[in-house]
Amino acid sequence: MIAELGVFALILALCLTTAQALFPLAGAWRGDSRWMRVGSAAAAGQFVFTGLAFVSLAWCFSVDDFSVRYVAENSNTNLPMAYKLAAVWGGHEGSMLLWVFVLAAWTLAVAAFSHSLPALLKARILGILGLVSVGFYLFILLTSNPFDRLFPAPPHGQDLNPLLQDPAMVAHPPMLYIGYVGFAVVFSFAVAALMGGRLDAAWARWSRPWTTVAWLFLTVGILLGSYWAYYELGWGGWWFWDPVENASFMPWLVGTALIHSLAVTEKRGAFKAWTVLLAITAFSLSLLGTFLVRSGVLTSVHSFTTDPTRGVFILGFLGVVVGASLTLYAWRAPAIRSTAHFALLSRESLLLANNLLLIVACASVLLGTLYPLALEGLGGGKISVGPPYFNTVFVPPMLLLALLLGLGPLVSWRRGDRAQLLRRMRWLAAGGVVAAGLAAVLALGGAGLGVLIALFMAGWITASVVYNLFLRSAPGRRLASLANVPLGVWAMNLAHLGMAVFIAGVAVVSVYGEEHTIGLAPGESDDIAGYHFEFTSLKPVQGPNYEAMRGEFRIFRSGEHIGTVYPEKRRYEVQQSAMTEAGIQGNFSRDLFVALGEPLSNGAWSVRIQYKPMIRWIWLGALMMALGGLLAASDRRYRISARRSLARQANIEQGATP
Repeated sequence: MIAELGVFALILALCLTTAQALFPLAGAWRGDSRWMRVGSAAAAGQFVFTGLAFVSLAWCFSVDDFSVRYVAENSNTNLPMAYKLAAVWGGHEGSMLLWVFVLAAWTLAVAAFSHSLPALLKARILGILGLVSVGFYLFILLTSNPFDRLFPAPPHGQDLNPLLQDPAMVAHPPMLYIGYVGFAVVFSFAVAALMGGRLDAAWARWSRPWTTVAWLFLTVGILLGSYWAYYELGWGGWWFWDPVENASFMPWLVGTALIHSLAVTEKRGAFKAWTVLLAITAFSLSLLGTFLVRSGVLTSVHSFTTDPTRGVFILGFLGVVVGASLTLYAWRAPAIRSTAHFALLSRESLLLANNLLLIVACASVLLGTLYPLALEGLGGGKISVGPPYFNTVFVPPMLLLALLLGLGPLVSWRRGDRAQLLRRMRWLAAGGVVAAGLAAVLALGGAGLGVLIALFMAGWITASVVYNLFLRSAPGRRLASLANVPLGVWAMNLAHLGMAVFIAGVAVVSVYGEEHTIGLAPGESDDIAGYHFEFTSLKPVQGPNYEAMRGEFRIFRSGEHIGTVYPEKRRYEVQQSAMTEAGIQGNFSRDLFVALGEPLSNGAWSVRIQYKPMIRWIWLGALMMALGGLLAASDRRYRISARRSLARQANIEQGATP
């Protein structure tokens, strides 16, 4: 009965979403405020009923209702309760239900927290969100119903994919989806502005916090996915250029460009058409990622389905959304060209170059991701595009971006002072030389050209952050005056500093990391990077739904015991899948990574031992960027500006009343 309640709730949510799509847009066209107000009420009802459907599915998992096909395929009586709840989004149907629930939450947030928006703009935004939502509700009900019944019901269920039985998977998909779906709000703001013909500083100011929040959640989602892959897959890598990793990374790149472009539109009234195009592209890439994961065209640890019907539906939906929005853009773009002027040496020019480099990087990733699929579809056979291609085409524009990242905050709007910039660049260059020199000579004992360039860029950005804060402080009371620096400035500098930390981590671990894959039996040892690993014991362990062999490795440095790790080789009972649980002993400067492979002869096991210097700087840098986004979204200047805009609108309307 609970499953039928879930289906009924989804049908009601679809009906309300249809009303949300039609009434506000029709009301905006007719100038009928009563119809426009339907959007907010429908959004609230949509959220309630979608939430009811989500809770119904979670209840089916919690009580082991294996008469629901999706529960039977993704759970088991012995699965721990935390993973039963995470299994709600562990497969295709549940992940799509999570998608529409997150979309309903975003829609409700727009309805509840957009009182400062003009009524026409708000109605159009809610209507467009409704149209997007209708497509996804139809997709679920027609092709991906999570409440389909299965008779006779199996007694135990097929269990959740062992790869997903991990604490990080409780948070990774929701964070990723909040970011993905958040770009639907940004898309709706852009299309609504195109429909109304109003693209100005106020529109950019209204759009910017929503964009930043979506971007920060996407950042956290990618961060969690990277860390999960590092310790769960047993390879010791943090990024594999997996096609579905790329599918989440591409909207992040475009979203980063969009945040910077919105800043220019807000402050200088420039880049209007370009900013709208970025907003459309960010959401289009989110839909493309959905297609790649749900269509079955990819083989990946992320992919869920091989049903071609679902892929055709999403591809058609993607075509409608992209085609309609680009058609509207082509119609309206000539009328919204910017009239702002700026010199070649200006902050606007540097931010434009920033955008172009991010788009070039995104396009190179898109090409490497889709080319093998296109070639196979045209009968050209299967090929694999791997890290050598992506590293070759992605790193150069990112190094140029790092150079601009340091320069941008130090150049004036509209027209920069060349002599002043050259003086400031000396401090940035000094910071880069110090960072590269200290890291290469003192800490790492020499370096190649590539790592020196990367560390120079990290120091360059760090020096830019410090110098920018120095310029904003008052002479004679430098530290005390920093309290008066706007929150948005702190946000920018924290995010830029996070990029410097990230670059340093990537450069060092890529060049100075070491790995041994060796056969060891209990009682034997190995040495790597000055660390001594003793394989002391191996014993069986019984888990709630798996059995494992757990090794014990004691780690020594200069004869001193510094830690013990316990890697496992697990076999899950229902799916009979072998999984590796790495043992990691780490700190801020390095990780020591041990993973058990397959058993060999004479009681030995294949063991992978890795030394990972500064690898945690990668996730620390990403976290700093996300925190920078949080600070930016919290800047009270947006709320003050919103209230002022509302007051101006009220005055205009009052003055226009006869």
